[in-house]
Amino acid sequence: MSLTWLESGTPFPPVEQALREPDGLLAAGLELTPERLHAAYRQGIFPWFNDGEPVLWWSPDPRMVLATDDFKCSHSLSKKLRQIERQAQSGHLRVCVDRAFEQVMAECAAPRAGQPGTWITAPVRQAYAQLHRQGLAHSVELWIDDTLSAGLYGVSLGRMFYGESMFTRLPDGSKIALAHLIAFLRRHDAPAIDCQQQTRHLGSLGARAMPRQDFKDLLARLIPQPSLPWQAGQLRLDGSISPFPA
Repeated sequence: MSLTWLESGTPFPPVEQALREPDGLLAAGLELTPERLHAAYRQGIFPWFNDGEPVLWWSPDPRMVLATDDFKCSHSLSKKLRQIERQAQSGHLRVCVDRAFEQVMAECAAPRAGQPGTWITAPVRQAYAQLHRQGLAHSVELWIDDTLSAGLYGVSLGRMFYGESMFTRLPDGSKIALAHLIAFLRRHDAPAIDCQQQTRHLGSLGARAMPRQDFKDLLARLIPQPSLPWQAGQLRLDGSISPFPA
C-alpha cells in the first residue's frame, strides 16, 4: 500500500490504510495548519516528523492511552503533591494552566541528553500556538516563584485530551504537572489521555496499549461531548482552577 500525499484541502485517508512498517504512518504533505491539525486529532491522527522532512501523519495500532483512573501515583509523588498543595497558598510553588503555553513548547523542544534533535520545530510551535489561541491546545506548568520548572502541553477536543510533550528541570516535575492535569480531567469526566506511542515510562504511569478500533470508538464517544472548562489560572489538586487576578 502506497503512502498518501496530502495536497492543501485533501482529506486524510482512512486510518486503516496506515502502514504496518513503520507502524502507523498514514500520509505525508507540506501543510501544517490549525485546520489540518484539528481534522487530524478528530480522527486519531497526529503529526511527527524531523526538521527538513515533509509533515508525516501517524495513526499507530495499537495506541498508548492513559485512563485517568489508572494513573499510578507513587508514595513519594503523593508526598510531593501534598507538599505542593500546602505551599500553593504562599505562591512560592504552584501549578498553573496556560500561563506560558509557548514557553512550555520551547522548553519541550530544547535539546535533551541522548537525543540528536527535536520534532518540535519552529513551524510545529507556530501551528500549536495558533491552536492554543483558538482554545484547543493547553499547557499545565509547575512554577517555583517566577521560574517555569516543569510542564506539559496537549490538545483538548470535547472530553478527550491528547498529550503531546512534557519537560522538567527537577525530579518528578513533569509527573507533578501530569497529576494535576489528571485531577482536572477526573473532575470534569474526561476519562483518558492519548499518549500516542508505547514507551516503558508511560507504562510505568499506568498507560496501556489500545487497539486502533477501540481508540476510534473512544474518540467517537468523547469528542462530541461539551468542551472542558479550560481557563488560565492556578490548578489545584482537586482539579479546580482559580483564575489569575485581573
